[in-house]
Amino acid sequence: MAKAPAPLTSLSEEQRAEAYTRFELLRPVLEEGVSQAQIVRTHQLSKSAVQRWVKRYREQGLAGLVTTERKDKGKSRTLPDQAITLVEGLALQTPPRSAAAIHRQVVEIATKQGWKPPNYERVRLIIKSIDPAFVTLAHQGAAAYREEFDLLYRREATHANAMWQADHTPLDMMLLDEEGKPAKPYLTAIEDDFSRLIVGYRLSFQTATALTTALTLRQAIWRKDDPRWSACGIPSVFYTDHGSDFTSKHMEQVAADIGMELVFSK
Repeated sequence: MAKAPAPLTSLSEEQRAEAYTRFELLRPVLEEGVSQAQIVRTHQLSKSAVQRWVKRYREQGLAGLVTTERKDKGKSRTLPDQAITLVEGLALQTPPRSAAAIHRQVVEIATKQGWKPPNYERVRLIIKSIDPAFVTLAHQGAAAYREEFDLLYRREATHANAMWQADHTPLDMMLLDEEGKPAKPYLTAIEDDFSRLIVGYRLSFQTATALTTALTLRQAIWRKDDPRWSACGIPSVFYTDHGSDFTSKHMEQVAADIGMELVFSK
């Protein structure tokens, strides 16, 4: 029986970041039909790791991509592959660390685990061999990764909920805000690209934030109280601009967990 998926709120920020990094590597397999073998070759990963990650994501969502603690943790074992994985993991942490700092920590951990500590040059070569796309993704986020390594193109929706588009705009009117002062309200709207139906919206006197976008998306996904407004569901693609509200880590993690692809315009 598959393990019940853990909610994102039960994971630490570090765990969510790790899971999302792995999801970005698997995205071509999950959404574009790319073979697992191609991912193994491109990113120099083990075949068993990619197979395990795909299986766990399909069963548990984003939480399935979090590293689980080994039952034999603490036992003395000589596993060079684990030392390499450790170096790569430290090199992909944010903010970036120097090779010397990574080497010192690896030696300390290797000594405790009973591994043969690698020398500095070995650690430096492992760091240098990491896929540049992976480094960009880990250090700069999905938006930078897509701009530098993905071919981004505009797609036409062929059915409802195939693609939603979202944007913010200040309205050309003055209303009284919470303090009774005149102010321009902001509109956040999400439109279904196929039907041109507004599936969610939110009015606020505050400029756009990740929270504003998340609340509007939540309203768009859920069934509405008004039976005449039938739009609901999870879009296959959520097409947005490059605003910081849209490119937040929270939005990326939620999208990965519910199986929604985020696409950012240039």
